[in-house]
Amino acid sequence: MQQAHPAATTLTDVQSQHDPRQLDIDKVGVKNIRYPIVVKDRQVGVQHTIAAINMSVNLPHQFKGTHMSRFLEVLAEHDRAISIDSLPELLHAIRERLDADEAHIELEFPYFIRKEAPVTRAAALMDYLVRFHGSVKGDQFRMVLEVVVPVTSLCPCSKEISRYGAHNQRSHVTVRVVTRDFVWIEELVELVERNASCELYAILKRPDEKYVTEHAYDHPMFVEDAVRAVVAELTADARIAWYVVEAENFESIHNHSAYAFIEGSNHAL
Repeated sequence: MQQAHPAATTLTDVQSQHDPRQLDIDKVGVKNIRYPIVVKDRQVGVQHTIAAINMSVNLPHQFKGTHMSRFLEVLAEHDRAISIDSLPELLHAIRERLDADEAHIELEFPYFIRKEAPVTRAAALMDYLVRFHGSVKGDQFRMVLEVVVPVTSLCPCSKEISRYGAHNQRSHVTVRVVTRDFVWIEELVELVERNASCELYAILKRPDEKYVTEHAYDHPMFVEDAVRAVVAELTADARIAWYVVEAENFESIHNHSAYAFIEGSNHAL
């Protein structure tokens, strides 16, 4: 165990002093720490990326503050092994080091998937925003996996009423899940992409652009269609215990977005 610096024993511990206001704090901690992490990758085994990390604990009303440096100390002790598998151990270490009942962590990072264009098969990496939300209360661990998937949506109404063409836009479909068993990030990405008007690609040559334009036109979807289609598949998957699906269409002919949201649980499975 690391020994305290001799000078530390003579300094006042202000954070541990009493606070008279009788107000518990739900979460207190540090945000936006950039750190390397390791994520399971279905194609190549593991992927090394950089996460923005938020860490927090609850603070009982009698304490004036928490010891922020201790979050960084715990993180430093796990700096070679931060992954989804190590989150329970990391959270328990945070809770114990901060002498708290609850500990929370959020990791936000870009996740890269190598994709081929639909016709020419030109290959390149696509990035997706992924978040891990982990928490521990007592011995109970909970982890939420969140993936934001950009897709194309084409308006069914526009297609129906227009003599030619239809307005389309880029959409973000966000899926959050609590799982009973392991689910690949790639599986959630693919689930969303097959339930959109068309998926996005990093590289598109002219034959590819023709394909995605016509594919989107042949698969018009409202924002409501997108969330319902994704939820229909999630509810049929016994590995999914809880889910949230939300879609936002960044409209091309309006100065606002269209939005839809569904939350549910698979208790019956």
